[in-house]
Formats: sequence, C-alpha cells, structure tokens
Amino acid sequence: MGVKTWMLVYSNANAKEILKSKPLLNREFSIELAKKLFPSKRFTPIEDGNLLMTNPPRDKVYIGSFPGMSVVSSDNVAIDYPSKLPQSFIDTGLGNTLYLFAMHSVVDWFAYAIWKNGTLIRSLSVSGADGKVLENIGPKQPFEELYWSEGHPLFDDPKEENDSPYNFNPLDLGNAALNEYLGYQLEGYSDTLHIDPEKIPLVGLQKLPWWKIW
Repeated sequence: MGVKTWMLVYSNANAKEILKSKPLLNREFSIELAKKLFPSKRFTPIEDGNLLMTNPPRDKVYIGSFPGMSVVSSDNVAIDYPSKLPQSFIDTGLGNTLYLFAMHSVVDWFAYAIWKNGTLIRSLSVSGADGKVLENIGPKQPFEELYWSEGHPLFDDPKEENDSPYNFNPLDLGNAALNEYLGYQLEGYSDTLHIDPEKIPLVGLQKLPWWKIW
C-alpha cells in the first residue's frame, strides 16, 4: 500500500508531548467534532482506527479528540496546496496551532503546513514524481534545514539533481515532519521516536450516502 497520510492536528500545547502521555480518547466529543467539521454529512460508526490509518478513502473519516488536541483524517485535506485549506477547517477554535500533514508514496509527494492562531506560518508541497515545488510559503522550519542543505539524494545520477529545485526524497522529509511534531513516523529508522502510532486510537466514521440521510 505504500506510505499515505492526510490529516489535520489541532493543538493547544506540544502535540508530541500530549501523544507521548497516552491521552484518553473522548469518543463523544470526537463524533460531535466530525459533525461540526462536515455539517453536510451524516455518519455511522465503524471500527476504530489509529494513527497508522490516517489515509481513509473518500467515504470514511478517522477522528480523535484528546485533552489539548484533536486529530482529523479525511481525504478533504489531501490537497496539493495546503494554503488553500478551506477556512472552515481553520476557524474552529480547537487550538492555537494547526498542522496539516499529507503524503502519498505513489507519486513521492509530501505537503505540510502550520497555522498559529489562524495565521499561516509555513506551507510546503513537493512532488518527487516531477521534481516540482508546488508551494513554498514562509520560513523553513529548523528540522527542514538538513534536507535542503545536505539533502537525501532523490536521483540515482547526481547530475540530474542540478535540474531539480531540491535533492531530497519528499517522503523522507514527510517522515521527519511527523517525527518532529508528533513523535512518530510511517517508515524509516529513527532513534528519536517517542510514540507508537498504533496505540493512539481514532474513532472510525462512515459517511452515509445522501439517499440514506433521511
């Protein structure tokens, strides 16, 4: 299946530290949050997921509300240009920091963004399939510097790197972003991991077809 993720993380504190504390899932608030974020949809519960299952298809949502933070995984946020995230996902009052993470290994694509108190601080979207930087807004965050300077080779032939605006694998940067802000990654080795994503539960919800709403 490869590496795939698309999710939003709302946090009032250090999200990594919150997850590290093994926070309790508030199931009732999670369901109410889904209704708030997707007001035109109706849901029915399905089997719970976890942070390893943040790549649901169009008809499902995985969502989790915890003390100090919330996680929302939906294909609605798998967007090439994070700065174009609908304002309804930003103006929620859920936390002073909002993160967007999205990766798809089939096209070696990674995107992430950070908002502070509703203001976009950083947005990056890079596609390894064609070597393009789709979006690059705001200052590079400290964890990015290694990748932009020394890099992780994207091409077998180093000469080809001269034709690309970067020379790292976007998925490497994507896993580094997850590790930096949430304390885990989906693939690759790191000796700094703090979270077992499979142990962080998310409520599973099935979107009902319109003809089943009434």
